Amino acid sequence: MIGAMGCFIINDALIKYVSQTLPLAQVVFIRSALASLLVLAVMKAMGEVPRIRESTRGWVALRAVLDAIATMLFLLSLLHLPLATATAINMASPLFITALAAFFIGERIGAPRWLAVGVGFVGVLLIIQPQADGFDAYAWVCLAATFLIAVRDLITRRVNGSIPSIVITFSNTAAVMLLAGVWSLAEGWRPISGSGIGLLSIAAMFLATAYYLIVGSTRDGDLSLIVPFRYTAILFAAVAGFFIWGDTPNALAWGGMGLLISSGIYVLHTSGRQRANAALDRA
Repeated sequence: MIGAMGCFIINDALIKYVSQTLPLAQVVFIRSALASLLVLAVMKAMGEVPRIRESTRGWVALRAVLDAIATMLFLLSLLHLPLATATAINMASPLFITALAAFFIGERIGAPRWLAVGVGFVGVLLIIQPQADGFDAYAWVCLAATFLIAVRDLITRRVNGSIPSIVITFSNTAAVMLLAGVWSLAEGWRPISGSGIGLLSIAAMFLATAYYLIVGSTRDGDLSLIVPFRYTAILFAAVAGFFIWGDTPNALAWGGMGLLISSGIYVLHTSGRQRANAALDRA
């Protein structure tokens, strides 16, 4: 999980950097096309190409569509927000997952967890810092992307366990590529330099690796232990944002990140403990 977060942040930083001079949809399309080719080569080496059709069916396909929309919204907001801010807002997904699980799956959520969810969203507001004037609406775009990511993660639980992680990874990269391609028709294209292609190739490698690592970790590991390590992304993003763009979150934002991380870890810990107790009761 830590490796996946590091790879995602490197990818995000490269996309943000290259998109300063090129249309976003063009950048994402090229990056995703390169990532899809890379994943396809890995699938061939693993002998999983015959199962590629499974990437276009059922829950896998729906998950990929949601991931593509969330990715484009997140990257759009990333162009207008500091890297650490966008990443921190994106880390609110466990709070959305908890709320969605209560309303749509019927999972029992006790008062302490609801309180933690509320505290977490207070943290999000401290990060966003809404004001009557001078407020960047792209923070809400980022929050919308986070909501879709939470829905995507809930759908992941529905995916048949026999489907290889590499097939799910391919469905993600291909869906983002297709959506970015359609978007680019309206946004237009510009000439890209060799260095730009090189940076996007590096981003594609890190993206493909991140997708594979996160799918594997969440499917095969103890979620209550592993998922809290997603918050290492905030540290990676803060370091990258400072050294590349000189961004430094203010005191309110740091406080909000602290509330968000604390509440998120509590929610994840209690969710894992509740699942374990339910399993013991069934036994």
